[in-house]
Amino acid sequence: MTRAVNVSALDDRDGVIWLDGRFVPWRDARLHVLTHGLHYGGSVFEGERVYDGRIFKLAEHTRRLHESARELGYQLPFTVAELNEATLEAVRRHGIDNGYVRPVAWRGSEHISVSSGDTSVHVAIATWEWPHVFSADAKERGIRLGASRWRRPSPETAPVRAKAASLYNICTLARDAAHRAGFDDALLLDYRGYVAEATGANLFLVAGETLHTPVADCFLAGITRRTVLDLAADLGIQVVERHILPRELGEFDECFLTGTAYEIQPVRAIDGHEYRVGKTTTAVTEAYSQLVHQAMA
Repeated sequence: MTRAVNVSALDDRDGVIWLDGRFVPWRDARLHVLTHGLHYGGSVFEGERVYDGRIFKLAEHTRRLHESARELGYQLPFTVAELNEATLEAVRRHGIDNGYVRPVAWRGSEHISVSSGDTSVHVAIATWEWPHVFSADAKERGIRLGASRWRRPSPETAPVRAKAASLYNICTLARDAAHRAGFDDALLLDYRGYVAEATGANLFLVAGETLHTPVADCFLAGITRRTVLDLAADLGIQVVERHILPRELGEFDECFLTGTAYEIQPVRAIDGHEYRVGKTTTAVTEAYSQLVHQAMA
């Protein structure tokens, strides 16, 4: 099994974190135990990749952080431009070459109630070196997914357009169960029984010369997913966005996941269905790598 890269404890590091408009020592970036966002799941976040010292699609990620907050009913107290500037400065101060950025926003601790009332809104930005979600050879061999009993919820029951921490409870439960069963990650269906996504990445499947991906109508349509759709068009690869049933999984030749953290991650098996790392996966992976590094030039 290809487990995630281990990192040292994230609460005990040197450096600084941007918190509510200023940089504070890393170990001092704390919040109160009665914070509303901790008790009622009202936090939103982003994940951004640093390539060659620069952040890929920073503005898109920051805009989505604002959009996620609005979906949860609050407004961030910093503009997109202010958050972009703070993010760039955090990366510069830490000298990050190839790593990760985590902006997060949450409601404060003015009171404890299901109602958010007039709670304050806080924002933090941290960054660290982080090469891969999975071990290095996973890019060549692919990972194994196990189908989860957990499902992505209906848009009528959850803020599915937001990158909200509350929605990741499902992902944690699914991935932990997958690890216990010997898989690298989990495949989630949606509330109707259609194939949806992995726990932290969107799904693509290849049949012949055609790329298929689930319709993102009840889960987050990732920025990397949109990037891959654009790359596929540039490469002349036909893409079909459609509802995919689990019984169809054996009809595909290749499979890969997309996400800021995952980048382009080949999948070699979903339960008993096996896939090869074929020419379409390879072409998309190479095009993506070229794009992120050229964009940083």
